[in-house]
Amino acid sequence: MASKKKVGAYPSGMILFSLTSALFLIGFCGMLVLQSKKLVRYIRENNEVRVFLDKDLDAGKLEKLHAEIVKKPYVLFNGTSPQITFVSKDVAAKEFMADTKENFTNFLNENPLRDSYRIKLQEDYFEEARLQEVKTDLESVNGVFEVIYQENIVDEINKNITKIYIIMSVFAVIMLVIIVVLMNNTIRLALYSQRLLIRSMQLVGATNGFIQLPFLRRGMTQGLMSGIVAAALLFILLQVALRNIDGLATLQEPEKIAILLGAVVVLGVIIGLISTFQAVHRYLSLSLDDLY
Repeated sequence: MASKKKVGAYPSGMILFSLTSALFLIGFCGMLVLQSKKLVRYIRENNEVRVFLDKDLDAGKLEKLHAEIVKKPYVLFNGTSPQITFVSKDVAAKEFMADTKENFTNFLNENPLRDSYRIKLQEDYFEEARLQEVKTDLESVNGVFEVIYQENIVDEINKNITKIYIIMSVFAVIMLVIIVVLMNNTIRLALYSQRLLIRSMQLVGATNGFIQLPFLRRGMTQGLMSGIVAAALLFILLQVALRNIDGLATLQEPEKIAILLGAVVVLGVIIGLISTFQAVHRYLSLSLDDLY
């Protein structure tokens, strides 16, 4: 004996698979955005400005100069520690010879390099105009000979960051449109077997809200299940990546990752609800001839 068809009972395997896949892709894009933002911030805050000092500054003048630079608003702090490193001319000479593989002491009687401070700046100052302001401000400090930063690298990084954000934004919008269309079509096909039952309920006086309620509950449940599965897959993928990619752990922001995974679950519920509502509403609005 054939089982009696119940309102809201329709095949859901394909819907769960499609929605889970879509949510996983959205979450993956979001995870890439979070990682890229953290990476950009890391690059910006680790870009150093080199402050070369006047020669023959005694310890007292160096201490006074350091105290004055620390008070500058653009100096990056790690907790309570200013990110300023003193590099003596002897250390600078060793670094130069290690990089160039040349020993200039063979033809020079003295070390021509200068003592310097290497300063990491706040992320907000990673722009050409603001870096120029920092350079001018530091060079006005008594005891500072010259300030140097890598201008070409700053310009290239900023240009590439802008391109990356534009590409990822366009991709996210395209993905969202594809997901909405895909889910609407999938749920509409799944509800096809229920179209006559929906019309029968209309004919006996059932309101649209009464007819829609079982479908909407099912759509929300499917969205919740898909969101949970997609979030779990994303979490597993992240753990695998952390174990196999060196340095990735430094880019993690657990609070934001948790918010992203929660957003994937909520988005699943919303997409399931809206897509189901649109599909059921379409069948409620069809004429009798269109049902066949």
